Amino acid sequence: MTPGNEPRHVAHETVEERLAEDVVEELDLHPVPQDDGEEPLPPLSEQIAEQLGGVRGLIESSVPVLAFVLFNVLFGESVIGLEKRTALLWAIIGSVGSAVAIGAVRLARKQPVRHAVNGLFGIALGAWLAWRSGDAKNFYLPGILLTFGQAAVLLISVAFRKPLIGYAWGIMANKGRQDWFGNSRLFRAFQWLTLLWVVSLALRAGIQFYLWKLGEANALGVVRILISWPIYAATFAFTAWIIHRITSTQKTGEEAV
Repeated sequence: MTPGNEPRHVAHETVEERLAEDVVEELDLHPVPQDDGEEPLPPLSEQIAEQLGGVRGLIESSVPVLAFVLFNVLFGESVIGLEKRTALLWAIIGSVGSAVAIGAVRLARKQPVRHAVNGLFGIALGAWLAWRSGDAKNFYLPGILLTFGQAAVLLISVAFRKPLIGYAWGIMANKGRQDWFGNSRLFRAFQWLTLLWVVSLALRAGIQFYLWKLGEANALGVVRILISWPIYAATFAFTAWIIHRITSTQKTGEEAV
């Protein structure tokens, strides 16, 4: 849930932003009707599409993680049989190298490189921690900790009755206005939707943390791709549907008056 105006995940979490475009491609989140004569903002899905990389961005963000897992397995004891730290070095080279290559290709084609740079920073941080500790599992630690941190921030926002999902919607689909505080139905929806995101984030980070504690580095990479991102996509789709349903109903009701 990291629209362009919100803080981003660091370690590999930018891929979640790219998933959002495909999840809400057909959804149209209308702002609360305002009779101020201003041009309405484009649907949320269009705004997200301007910021995110879509399927291509998802693939590009997956490559460094897959490279790390594959190189670690290939050069590890189960296949080639290199010493653990040597296999880790090759995994780091494969991961960082692929991230740099993706950024270079985008730059050569004069395409946006913002996501590539963010992804490279996260990969580099994870690689540094893994190399310093000599344990491949720490490649994923920054992302796990930051996901837990985001869940904590969202929970605090609910406790103070300032749900961050509401602020995100106000920025992206309501011309920056946060007048949803005066809309009791929207306010209640944003409160429990923010709690839903807390559960989603805690679940994804919790599964990964459990595998981290077990030292299952390769399983961590697989889980991040096959489990973590689909959970995010499902949460995002449900959130978008609920907001669309409420705002559409209210707009129809006002037009009927």
